[in-house]
Amino acid sequence: MNSTTPTVLIVPGLRDHVADHWQTLLAAKLAKVRSVPPLEHDKLSCAARVSAIDRALQDIEGPVVIVAHSAGAVMVAHWAGAHSTHRVRGALLAAPADLETPMPAGYPTTEVLASHGWLPLPRAELPFPSIVAASSNDPLARLDRARELARCWGSRLVELGTVGHLNPSSGFGEWPRAEALIRELS
Repeated sequence: MNSTTPTVLIVPGLRDHVADHWQTLLAAKLAKVRSVPPLEHDKLSCAARVSAIDRALQDIEGPVVIVAHSAGAVMVAHWAGAHSTHRVRGALLAAPADLETPMPAGYPTTEVLASHGWLPLPRAELPFPSIVAASSNDPLARLDRARELARCWGSRLVELGTVGHLNPSSGFGEWPRAEALIRELS
């Protein structure tokens, strides 16, 4: 493996790292990978999450491909609007959560998310290539909203079909397609 092979930076959603989540399983398989660590405090703070992404990137030498899931995709969009992105070759933004629309029970309300800096969702074009991978039956984002985010972010949209929120409760542990999408961005 040469020095131009990018490091994959895993950016989980609000629930952080889950043992049987495809991101965690993917990280165990990759040779050059880092993960944004869970926050000890201010877990709902968008600014704290964005700072954690930036700190993780500062610890990586060379090119990077970001792999984000759910609210992690939104974190990346917030981060890209305020930080240097020159080493980022691309980003895989899987099942981005539509935080502007009320989510199912057990998730923060739009009011709580707004008070923690998440809203409005960033809609500026990302300064690096990106792929939004979206489900047609995601309980956290309707497909039309994922399409809108992909268009605003300048991302290529990959429609995954009926895969729910692409997480363990939707039947996903391994997600082999992630590796192919990462290769496209590398």
